[in-house]
Amino acid sequence: MHHFSSDGIDIAYIDEGEGDPILLIHGFASNMTVNWIDTGWVRTLKRAGCRVIAYDNRGHGMSEKLYDEKYYGAPLMAEDARRLLEHLDIPRADIMGYSMGARITAFLLMNHPHMVRSAIFGGYGINMARAIAGRHPIAKALEQGSIDDVVNRTARTFRQFAESTGSDLKALAYCYRAASEVIAIEDFKTIETPILVAVGSEDVIGGSATQLAEIIPGAEALEIEGRDHMKAVGDPVYKAGVLDFLKRRP
Repeated sequence: MHHFSSDGIDIAYIDEGEGDPILLIHGFASNMTVNWIDTGWVRTLKRAGCRVIAYDNRGHGMSEKLYDEKYYGAPLMAEDARRLLEHLDIPRADIMGYSMGARITAFLLMNHPHMVRSAIFGGYGINMARAIAGRHPIAKALEQGSIDDVVNRTARTFRQFAESTGSDLKALAYCYRAASEVIAIEDFKTIETPILVAVGSEDVIGGSATQLAEIIPGAEALEIEGRDHMKAVGDPVYKAGVLDFLKRRP
């Protein structure tokens, strides 16, 4: 585990393997260990000849916890990814984000396209172009004294996952309240970078991979059959699809 300062905020990261660099950005309430190490992604990518960099987003894992909405939001968090690549003297890399990490990846791509060789949007399809609904109940659920006080079914699921990953619930509540950025359809249409959109066929959070891929010029869609938002991330079909995409991309 390494640490670096991203504009004064402490960010924890790993840097393993040799070869073409790929940066992994985890989802909300997760961390690099749960999202990428425990699921076998780091091992799989290293075996495929990649240099694998992964980090804990601000407010998550071993990175610094911040208790104000102004420190969060995907465009701002994408700058942590940029600064990490610059810290490691990596001018250009493949980027793979899952769920919230896919949204962060999209903003990194749009704001710094020269740094992104290719991008993989995991766990987020067409819903990335739509407003995030139901933010208040989920943020409130993260602030409740006990999960027993959470009535909303979806909010309770988020709370359960956050507790299972040992997350700082207060920091996550601020992070979730700041997650309001919508990426316009017209912005997706301007992307020229190779893109793979990989989403479970049962993922109601991410939405259709095909619908988003049809908007982005030259993008590919990978539907992970029978998987929902939580179960798709470590699926062998997802891994095989990403390795094939990385092998073929320019």
